[in-house]
Amino acid sequence: MKTQLILASASPRRRELLDQIAVSYIVHPADIDETPRAAENAEDYVVRIAAEKSAACQYLVDSELPILAADTSVVIKGRILGKPENQAHAIEMLQQLSGETHLVYSAVSFRSAKKSADKVFHHQALSITEVSFRQISLKQIKAYWQTGEPEGKAGAYAIQGLGSIFVESIKGSFSGVVGLPLFETVELLSRQGIKVIT
Repeated sequence: MKTQLILASASPRRRELLDQIAVSYIVHPADIDETPRAAENAEDYVVRIAAEKSAACQYLVDSELPILAADTSVVIKGRILGKPENQAHAIEMLQQLSGETHLVYSAVSFRSAKKSADKVFHHQALSITEVSFRQISLKQIKAYWQTGEPEGKAGAYAIQGLGSIFVESIKGSFSGVVGLPLFETVELLSRQGIKVIT
């Protein structure tokens, strides 16, 4: 299959989701500063980070292929939970999520290649999903940390893995919580003639 785009992400979850919808891509991660700005809200933050990832990739890669980037954040009571730095940080996060409903913001950025000056475009989409957790004990949180799954995950859990046992309900995009909202992604791709189903 002909390569259709560049994925500006090293996330194996995003690769798996693109594989799921049979989109052909090459990977070129974008390394940017993902520190939230002062008083920046979650929606503005994820949209900005996704856009900066695709822009950084566009600057680095000399290709005719369009670029897809995404960013996902777990938000509880207005606070953005990043990736846990250590066990104590993961425990703190999961205790905040325990018995509560939080939001997962997942932004997608799709832009033209650097060479395509005659067809410049940049489109974005945002998915917001409500996720409700059951009550989780400290013992369960520590046992979950020992599996290694929370490391490198926003909010210190993976809904597609063992972390699913904590999820009481979800309202919105499952794939968005995993890291790439497929409905919104396919809508962006189709605008530029990349069809998943023809």
